[in-house]
This record gives sequence, C-alpha cells and structure tokens, in this order.
Amino acid sequence: MKKIPNKKYEKLLAEAVKHFWLTRSSQAISKKKPDQGTRSSVTGGKQLDGFIDLLVEVSKDLGIPENCIYTKRNQLPGFFRPTKDWDFLIISPKNKLLTVIELKSQVGSFGNNFNNRTEEALGSAFDLWTAFREKGFSQSQPPWLGYLILVEKSTRSTSPVRIREPYFSVREEFRGTSYLDRYILFCKKLMEERQYSATSFISSTPDYRFECPDEEISFETFINSFIGFLQGKLKEFR
Repeated sequence: MKKIPNKKYEKLLAEAVKHFWLTRSSQAISKKKPDQGTRSSVTGGKQLDGFIDLLVEVSKDLGIPENCIYTKRNQLPGFFRPTKDWDFLIISPKNKLLTVIELKSQVGSFGNNFNNRTEEALGSAFDLWTAFREKGFSQSQPPWLGYLILVEKSTRSTSPVRIREPYFSVREEFRGTSYLDRYILFCKKLMEERQYSATSFISSTPDYRFECPDEEISFETFINSFIGFLQGKLKEFR
C-alpha cells in the first residue's frame, strides 16, 4: 500500500483498522453474556470510530474549526425519505454543507450483505443528490461526498463466486470475480457514475493487516481528494 501524505495519518489509519477488529472482538464477547436489556448491535457503530477520529484530525490540521465538524446525530434531509443519518459532516459557519462521508464494513455473510451494501450506498447517494437538486440545501455548490468500506479478507471473500443467469447474461466484468473483486468494481463505478466524489476500499484480516488493492480507490487517493476539496473551501471559515 502506498503511504498516505502524512506519517501521522498513516499511523492513525493503522490504529483505525486495529480498533475495528478489537471492537468487534469485544462485542462478540459481550454477546455471549446474559442479556442486559440492550442489544449488542447498539454499539456496532463504534467499530469505525477510528476512521472518524482520523477524518477529524485531518480536518483540524487543515484549519477547519472543531465546531464545524459533526460526528454524531448527522441527519440530513432527503428527497425520498425525511432524513438520512450520515457518519461525518463538515458544515461551514454560513450553514453550507461541505463534506458528507459514509463509513461501512463487512465481515462474513458476503452473499446477501454485498447486495445490501451496494443498495445502501446507491440509495443514499441518489437520495442526497436529488434533495440537493430540489433545493434541500441553501447553496448552489455541491458538497464533497465520500464512501469508505472495510471488508474482511478471507477465503470466502477472495474465492470466485458462482453467477446465476436464468434469463439474461451478466456483464463480462463480473465473471470469475470474488466478493472483494466486486467491491472494487462497485467502488470504482460509484465514482465513474459520479455518485460519490471519492471512494475507498480497504481489505483486512482479523490480525490487523490491511491493504488497499486498487490505487484509484485507495485510502491515499481518498484522503488526498478530501484534503484537496477542503483546501479550496478554507475561505468559508474566515
């Protein structure tokens, strides 16, 4: 994996991946304990907190005021639904929506969950852009929309998946692909079709090793795009 611009960010990325697996492990242990009246899935969102911390750090280093960075209760208006809760927002003092980021992960259960993840990402982007087109936000310039997903690297996710074609043929690029291959194709197509400004795909094993197998959707490319956009918007905070 190519190194991202700052040594500090490189370290924070490794810590974010480690935090993800450690949090999953602790949640798995808690599930085995007697029910205490709270679903263990309530804490599931904490698995990706390391990535949010990294995004906050990058933003602050660029000069973004901390009170313009939002990491909780980030409901934005939609078009097909009243609101959607996003993982990370930056909103200028003049109430302009500058950046919106969605973080996702998948460990195991690759079949149905792959379809769920693709539908979520597409639906969320389409809803946001439609709301923007229909003047749901008080601005003419579109925000920077980012999508990052961490997927477990395992035998199941790296083996070719059988394709069923009972009526029509699938596109050639999907033939002989694993779930990791399909996620790479998906993340690249999200940018090609301008659904997201930048996407990042990270594959990782439970021993904290990770890689970005495609430079176009690497974390380095993602964070460089994020930084470049914000550098052009710093006047919004003066």
